[in-house]
Amino acid sequence: MKYDVLIVGAGPSGIFTAIEMLRNNSKKKILIVEKGEAVENRSCPKSQTRKCMNCKPYCHITTGFSGAGAFSDGKLSLSCEVGGTLPELIGEQKAQETIDYTDKIYLEFGADTRVEGVSDPEKIRAIRKKAINANLKLVDCPIRHLGTEMAHGLYQRIEEYLLKNGVDIMFRTECVDIIIEDGICKGAVIRERNASEQTVSAEHTVIATGRKGADWLERICVEHSIAHSPGTVDIGVRVEVRSEIMEEVNDVLYESKLIGYPQPFRNKVRTFCQNPGGFVAQENYDNGLAVVNGHSFKGLKSDNTNLAILCSHNFSTPFNQPIEYAKKVGELTNMLGAGHILVQRYGDILDGKRTWEKELSFSNVKPTLPDAVAGDITAAVPYRTMTNIINFIKSVDDVVPGFASRETLLYSPELKFYSNRVKMDEHLNTNIGGLHCLGDSSGWTRGLMMASIMGVLMGRELSGCR
Repeated sequence: MKYDVLIVGAGPSGIFTAIEMLRNNSKKKILIVEKGEAVENRSCPKSQTRKCMNCKPYCHITTGFSGAGAFSDGKLSLSCEVGGTLPELIGEQKAQETIDYTDKIYLEFGADTRVEGVSDPEKIRAIRKKAINANLKLVDCPIRHLGTEMAHGLYQRIEEYLLKNGVDIMFRTECVDIIIEDGICKGAVIRERNASEQTVSAEHTVIATGRKGADWLERICVEHSIAHSPGTVDIGVRVEVRSEIMEEVNDVLYESKLIGYPQPFRNKVRTFCQNPGGFVAQENYDNGLAVVNGHSFKGLKSDNTNLAILCSHNFSTPFNQPIEYAKKVGELTNMLGAGHILVQRYGDILDGKRTWEKELSFSNVKPTLPDAVAGDITAAVPYRTMTNIINFIKSVDDVVPGFASRETLLYSPELKFYSNRVKMDEHLNTNIGGLHCLGDSSGWTRGLMMASIMGVLMGRELSGCR
């Protein structure tokens, strides 16, 4: 097969590369290969079974058209201060202008017109004052919430738009390797499920495999001498409290993005992916690793709010494999939970004891992840990470009284694999001719919107419309 542009991965970056090429009237022939299913065929049986069925060969939540982000919560962060370090590469002004442009595309495909976190500046000032007194930074970012179930329909419309306008998409197809000759990428070797390998020739190959494909891309970078450097890996927990505790922040900001550097280690610790009235969820990676995440629907609501607390770690010498480090933490946690997500009460952590199943039934906070196993997450999470998280929770309690309640729930492992940063210029070119790496797997973005705008910029470059 021969194409002008081969896109590996149908997440936001890959999708918006193709959308922008079409919007610029590009006549180039485009192929997207995606190892998961079409969006209309993606569904998680857990809503009926009440437990993770460990779907094979891939988890429907993390793999398929639209990637993992749209099936977790579907929040679009409308500020260039949030979502990764892409502004360092292209400049803050360009990043913000592209966010505004990309947001309009989302609206065209049916995103909710309501923007959260902009309605009451005075209350935001009051929350920021509390954060400053607690030695935390509040990043008040406008949020457009798609909602897990609404995102499904929106991305289906995008899928139909791409197919209708001549973009070829091969589902259930993985990229086995890329083809490099004399320092130039000539395409890739792909394999449809239950079929033999075949070669796709392409003038430009765009790798957009998402957070789930970060370790695969790291291996490809090593094998083909694609310039990259180890970056940051985030290890943390998913916190769940009653929504009454988070009521003010939920109403005013929807998502409280707080950043701190707690003593004694001073690692960066931040909140991420807040879900008012949401549900804690499990995601499964290809290697069998079970990690925790959060969903928030537009219609269906729980009595709780959940959010991630993530501690950033950097490694250089002599160890420089942060993804592998985080995986080992996750594997140990999974082992303690017999393959399930672990949950523990904050008060039990302070008391140095595990949580027992019957103790959860006594609490105001009822777990929204029904098959989470009560236990001791501190037996798996590294001391440095756990100390940072505990001290950060104490600081957040000064901003949101009751957050550090003894019955606050902590789920583990919450891991973010985007540590491999591919070196690129401002036109998204790697050191290999014709090869481009986008989105969370590239190490430059973290989240739906920033990954989407990276795709938009790539689409302009490939269309000759900078």
